[in-house]
Amino acid sequence: MSATDHALTLARTAAEAASDKLAEDIIAFDVSEQLVITDVFVLCSAKNDRQVKSIVDEVEDRLRELGAKPIRREGERDGRWVLIDYGDVVVHVQHEEERQFYALERLWRDCPLVELPASVTAATDA
Repeated sequence: MSATDHALTLARTAAEAASDKLAEDIIAFDVSEQLVITDVFVLCSAKNDRQVKSIVDEVEDRLRELGAKPIRREGERDGRWVLIDYGDVVVHVQHEEERQFYALERLWRDCPLVELPASVTAATDA
């Protein structure tokens, strides 16, 4: 079983929102075969704590427009790694140092990548 269409829509919208706030290294993994609690992980990096907050705010605003509300949010106080759980999708916004240290990509590298919009991948490749 792969990620639902709803989860893919949320993931792509979250990735676009993050890209609009200049997030870097935006990727999404279909983890539906590995986890029963969610379908997609979206990962992105920010250069500083303020940018982490800005990305989180934009992701929440854009997903709210689709009628999605976070089930929970963690790490907001420190602003180094914020996790936003939407049930079908979990968005990880990490300060670039946390991203390198925890290397979530290594943990999920066996999972298929979710194809993201060209505007997101172009910004990530630049």
